[in-house]
Amino acid sequence: MMEKDSFKKIKVLIVEDSLVCAEIIKHILESDNDIVVAGIARDGREAIQKVAELRPDIITMDIHMPYMNGLEATEYIMAYQPTPIIILSSTIKGNDTELAFQAISAGALDALEKPDPAIWESFAEVGAELIGKVKFLSKVKTITHIRGRRKERHHQGPDDGAKATTGKHKKGFYKPLIVVIGASTGGPQAIASVLGPLSKDFPVPIIIAQHIAEGFLDGLISWLRGVTGLNIIAAQNMQEITPGRIYVCPTKYNAVVVEPGVIELIPPEKGNFYCPSIDLLFSSVVNVFGMHTIGVLLTGMGEDGAKGLKKIFDQGGHTFAQDESSCVVYGMPKAAVMMGGVKEILPAESIGKRIKEIADEGIEAEKLKAKN
Repeated sequence: MMEKDSFKKIKVLIVEDSLVCAEIIKHILESDNDIVVAGIARDGREAIQKVAELRPDIITMDIHMPYMNGLEATEYIMAYQPTPIIILSSTIKGNDTELAFQAISAGALDALEKPDPAIWESFAEVGAELIGKVKFLSKVKTITHIRGRRKERHHQGPDDGAKATTGKHKKGFYKPLIVVIGASTGGPQAIASVLGPLSKDFPVPIIIAQHIAEGFLDGLISWLRGVTGLNIIAAQNMQEITPGRIYVCPTKYNAVVVEPGVIELIPPEKGNFYCPSIDLLFSSVVNVFGMHTIGVLLTGMGEDGAKGLKKIFDQGGHTFAQDESSCVVYGMPKAAVMMGGVKEILPAESIGKRIKEIADEGIEAEKLKAKN
């Protein structure tokens, strides 16, 4: 009976060069009866060996380690033995957070702040989040992160569909004035794919709400700037939104847009599970910009954003959901599709191309209208 019960537990491989940190992480994880630490690796090379030997259900990965760092180990593991990986990074150590997002680009699923041995009071909060992520993400189906193979996943099958239900747009002139994007688990890479086709002079502002652990906002913004070359900044309270800028919502506040196009940051209400709230952002934006809103809902667990996207759809705005085959977690987009609030279902990079097409069409139509 003992062997049978142990077999059902979630097997975790801890990759951490600090013995103290490794023991703390092990203590946190094994405080949950559903989790067992199958092994500890002290660097990236040992991690690769232990993945082959132990076949863990999930890996917690440090970034800075001798011989082979966490980014290099993640790239290798996701190319040759795909396994769910959570990056555990210090948010106060140099460029750790930016490296964490590079690891996410290589296939890691999420990034969390590692527990600080000097701050025992933080263990309960950090531990609860880590345990929850391990239990959920250990069930996520991972893919091989080699370009040629990854492209094969983006075929359009009868269940994917490049298009969903048709929105309530009037035929002819459609001018977008703002784009809003919501994402959660797996979101950073999907967001980068959406932004990739856009240029620095993209004619409308973009606001992004990404569920992310506190302390990682600057790293996310820095990484997105690096991979896209776009003007991406953290949203500030009572900030006027302008074309050509991309605003990322902070982690401690909900962001809403108020007349005449100003971001207001408000504290989350008691009981709010997600912060920043995608639903709240989407709903506020469509209240100001109406049908001239483009809404995008990307990979993530739960249903945040589905109701807000439906409001954009009902007002005649153009709505996108990421397709199942390219999602890390097909939760939020699926909820939006089930609610009937999606006009087009596409892989993330195709969403960016369509947004550019819609904006370009709007500009050309406006020029033609002015001539006539």
